[in-house]
Amino acid sequence: MFRKLIPAIITLTLLLAACAPAATPTAVNTQALPSLTETLTPTPTQVTVFPLTLTDGLGRKVEFSAAPQRIVSLTPSGTEVLFAVGAGSQVVGRDTFSDYPDAAKSVTDIGGSMGKYDSEAIVNLKPDLVLAGGINPQELVSSLENLGLKVYFLANPLTLENMYANLELVGKVTGHLDSATTLVTSLNERVATVDAKLAGVTEKPLVYYELDATPYTAGPGTFIDLLIQRAGGTNFGSSMSSAWAQISLEQLVVADPAMIILGDAAYGESATTVAARQGWSALTAVKDGKIFSFDDNLVSRPGPRLVDGLEQLARLIHPEAFK
Repeated sequence: MFRKLIPAIITLTLLLAACAPAATPTAVNTQALPSLTETLTPTPTQVTVFPLTLTDGLGRKVEFSAAPQRIVSLTPSGTEVLFAVGAGSQVVGRDTFSDYPDAAKSVTDIGGSMGKYDSEAIVNLKPDLVLAGGINPQELVSSLENLGLKVYFLANPLTLENMYANLELVGKVTGHLDSATTLVTSLNERVATVDAKLAGVTEKPLVYYELDATPYTAGPGTFIDLLIQRAGGTNFGSSMSSAWAQISLEQLVVADPAMIILGDAAYGESATTVAARQGWSALTAVKDGKIFSFDDNLVSRPGPRLVDGLEQLARLIHPEAFK
């Protein structure tokens, strides 16, 4: 079961969110994360001025003489960002796991399972930009550049603010800065609404977020951890030593979470299967029937749907605040 889920979590989140791909994830230069107040300050008319030179998440300077019109996306989060800012019609290729929005499914699939992409297919699409990011290793970026392709590595965001900056950056590069800025404003407003509704909340129930039934959970440094906390809960995995951690039933019994959220619901896990697990009936969450299925893509893909994930988590953890 875990072997099926890990590629989706790793490829689709922090991506999307954990077997790992053949290549080791590239360390991202966090200093290269764009700043909303500096590098992405739009012109008064919200129009990008070309030529444009930007530093990507690997610390490389990438030059753009004009907005790219034929883009290949190597990650689900990158694909979602492109479509969200209005550049969907410019996307001519996408990785196997890019399944949102629905329009992305009709775009040419260039691979990506277990980190293996079809370089020939990418070249044949004649892209003027390949958008990489997430766990794409630097070796992949270099190999595509050696084929004469322009590659921009989108830095993995560490906060919602970083994610907003990525949206504006992609909007700026693709010629859709105005729509990207409008989107960021809307996302900020939605997050502010959640914050306002939870302002008076004092109780922060312990939440166990399940990535895999072995069981695995999300620890510190993940968007799952960040969003659970912002949604008014306490993440069981916060005290773990790594972002993705396998735990024991004994650890769960001692902590006794008030709520279980199943990020592996797409793989057949449910309140019924959890309750049937040996020893799990002793948990308060099971006794109280607080076991909820959840779309893990909302919290494992660092794109605009993270806000959807926050809203849904907040409603699950504190339904009383949304009545």
